[in-house]
Amino acid sequence: MSTAAHAAPPDARLALAHSFLFVPGDRPERYAKACASGADAVIIDLEDAVAPADKGAARDALANWLDSAEGRAPHVPVLVRVNCVHSGCFGDDLILCHRPGIAGIVLPKAERVADVASASSSAPLFPLIETALGFANLSQITAAPRVQRLLFGALDFQLDMGIHGDRDELLFFRSQIVLASRLAGLHAPVDGVTLDIGEDGPTEDDARYAHRLGFGGKLCVHPGQLDAVNRAFLPSADEVAWARRVLAAAEGARGAAVAVDGKMIDKPVLLLAQRIASEAARKSMH
Repeated sequence: MSTAAHAAPPDARLALAHSFLFVPGDRPERYAKACASGADAVIIDLEDAVAPADKGAARDALANWLDSAEGRAPHVPVLVRVNCVHSGCFGDDLILCHRPGIAGIVLPKAERVADVASASSSAPLFPLIETALGFANLSQITAAPRVQRLLFGALDFQLDMGIHGDRDELLFFRSQIVLASRLAGLHAPVDGVTLDIGEDGPTEDDARYAHRLGFGGKLCVHPGQLDAVNRAFLPSADEVAWARRVLAAAEGARGAAVAVDGKMIDKPVLLLAQRIASEAARKSMH
């Protein structure tokens, strides 16, 4: 039996996840805490968060945790950010990802469809777009088998491109990642991290900005960012109230033209109201 047969089946929760919390792979004492933190998904990081000399120890720590009761049935989907394809660690990381309990593989610096194909596992794949070459090959990467959502590594992308600034300077690239995801039928992509962990304001502002552009989630580097991100990607009380007014008016009109708050309600507006109501129902379930 191939090792791929042991991979975790796709987890439907990942399609709707808003907050993805990184936890260093060499800090196993944080794994369970991360899973109980309120994050929609946890990414155990074997790449940037682990020094080269500690890569093997981090893999061993993760393997031991996956063999534990907590690791076999985590509270939330657990993904692993492996080292990049040409790192020398990729093969060993991938063997570990064949274990039960791994809900997906985060591929850093995904640049070619061959990089994605190298992840020979049945687990869902989450390519990180972090370089100019990866961005240039978006259409091929999104079309690769088992790719579920794109992640945008904005900080590494800025470094690779020599870009200074995170908003207008990256607007084109963010919008193209959203477009490529939509054209490929993928779930909405996940935006990069906010390094400011001192207060909710900057994280929530960044998350709301990403949401307006069409992103469906955000990477987090600290548990203190989770509430801000989860708030940003779910409808506000005002939006829910508006959606309910629209749906009530449309139901009462029985197909006739109707206005709410002085504006005509056409099909796109009605569909938006239905989406907001659906997201609010999901929020109440949590």
